[in-house]
Amino acid sequence: MAEAQKLHVKKGDTVVVLSGKDKGKKGKVIEALPKKAKVVVEGVNKVKRHTKPSQSAPQGGILVKEAALSSSKVMLVCPACDKATRIAKTALASGVFARTCKKCGEIIDKDK
Repeated sequence: MAEAQKLHVKKGDTVVVLSGKDKGKKGKVIEALPKKAKVVVEGVNKVKRHTKPSQSAPQGGILVKEAALSSSKVMLVCPACDKATRIAKTALASGVFARTCKKCGEIIDKDK
C-alpha cells in the first residue's frame, strides 16, 4: 500500500479547480483521500455510474456523482480575502501550527 501524502486541503475547505474540463469551478471538499493523493469536490468532475437494481436501490439506473481528482489540481480559496492562495504553516502561541493565507496572512484554521 502506498504511503499517505500530506494534503494541503481538508474536508470542508473551499477550493478552485486549476486544470481540466472543470477549470475555474469552485466547490467544497466533500472527502480527502490522502493515500491516493486525491480529493472529491462538490459539483466538480461528475461521472455517470450505471447500477443494477438491488435492495438498497430497487430502481437501479444511472446515478450521477462526483469522482475524485488529484489534489494537485485544486487550490485553496482563502475565506477572508476570497482568493485562490497557497498556504503557509505558522506556529501559534499554543505551540501548534495553523494554515495561513500567503496573500493576506489570515489564519485559515479557525477551530484551533
